Amino acid sequence: MTNTFTFGRLAAALGLLGALATPLAAQAEGKISIAQQFGIGYLVLHVVKDQQLIEKHAKAQGLDTIEVEWRTISGATAMNEALLAGAIDVVSAGVPPMLTVWDRTHGRQNVKAVAALGSLPGYVLSNREDVKSLDDLSEKDRLAVPAAGVGFQSRTLQLEAAKRYGKDDFQRFDNISVSLPHPDATAALIKGGSEITAHFSSPPFQYQALENPKVHKLISSYDILGGQATFNVLYATEKFHDQNPKTYKAFYDALVEAEQIIKADKAAAAETYIRVENSKLPLDFVKKIIEDPENDFTVSPQRTFIYAEKLHELGVLKNKAASWKDYFFEEAYAHPGS
Repeated sequence: MTNTFTFGRLAAALGLLGALATPLAAQAEGKISIAQQFGIGYLVLHVVKDQQLIEKHAKAQGLDTIEVEWRTISGATAMNEALLAGAIDVVSAGVPPMLTVWDRTHGRQNVKAVAALGSLPGYVLSNREDVKSLDDLSEKDRLAVPAAGVGFQSRTLQLEAAKRYGKDDFQRFDNISVSLPHPDATAALIKGGSEITAHFSSPPFQYQALENPKVHKLISSYDILGGQATFNVLYATEKFHDQNPKTYKAFYDALVEAEQIIKADKAAAAETYIRVENSKLPLDFVKKIIEDPENDFTVSPQRTFIYAEKLHELGVLKNKAASWKDYFFEEAYAHPGS
């Protein structure tokens, strides 16, 4: 009787240890891969990388070492594919691409946003003199965007098209859109003579393009969204968030500190951007962009729920969010959001 009781307790203990070992073995604490795109909209990440803030906050979380991998990918489609394939832990793109993957993984991988990277306007630009507004764009034009049909730029134009021309015509501008990275689209617009006659741009590229007298602005994303709004966000799977609490917290705290660093010394932030990007842009030019009151490098989401609401109305999103907190991880709740 005693032997049976002892053996039973031993088996139960071993079973418990086995159950506990499974999630621990699955965790990869102390390792994170992050993908970003082009432009000054990623300044928060530039500061994080330059000042090794993830490494700093990892130590505060009790992680002696942490492996941080940085990658650059152009376009939301490639970002989402890399995230869902498990090739990258945290990716970055506009709010609409994040919402698309949140919607599609709802109840499965449960992708959610980590933090905003800032509120910056994107400008729709044209180098055709006879194009004065979006209404003037036609089949003669080719509108460059990083990810045609699905990226921040295309989705923002879909909201505007639905407002101007009705819900049935919300994809009007998709018909003339082509996928092209911002640096290539900017060069094509400035040079002229190519099929690219319009570009939904972003900082610093729109500032560069507008220095050319042949290039002019048609509309700003702020005009479409009704004010200052989040330009891009970071997002990850629920698995990464839940299985790597220390690494995730170190990353989030690094983002918060990077925002504080930028706001405390914008001139130094401009130097950081040039150094990390190995940019040939003049320091004063970059400083001017960072100091522009239109641009707010903050981790707090602004007006993201407009996309969630409107894209659901258009049938792009199947799942209806009740608030911005539905598609952000809870660490973001410590800051104001919308």
